[in-house]
Amino acid sequence: MKQQERLRWRCRRGMLELDLLLQRFLEQYDAQLDEAQLKMFETLLSLPDNELWDIITSKKETTNEHLQPLIKLLQQI
Repeated sequence: MKQQERLRWRCRRGMLELDLLLQRFLEQYDAQLDEAQLKMFETLLSLPDNELWDIITSKKETTNEHLQPLIKLLQQI
């Protein structure tokens, strides 16, 4: 399975808002993301739904500063 297909599958979440946001993000930025950014996106996708949603909505901060640029992109969706 290609990396993009795997990422699209992993964007399907239990939380509808998160599901829609992640799908839109991939539609908009998929072709622009380099390998390192795709790996960071996979790291974000490994987080539980509530934690990921809280980070994206700025209710919680991530301790991984390398994820900040990607989170900022997600927040613009």
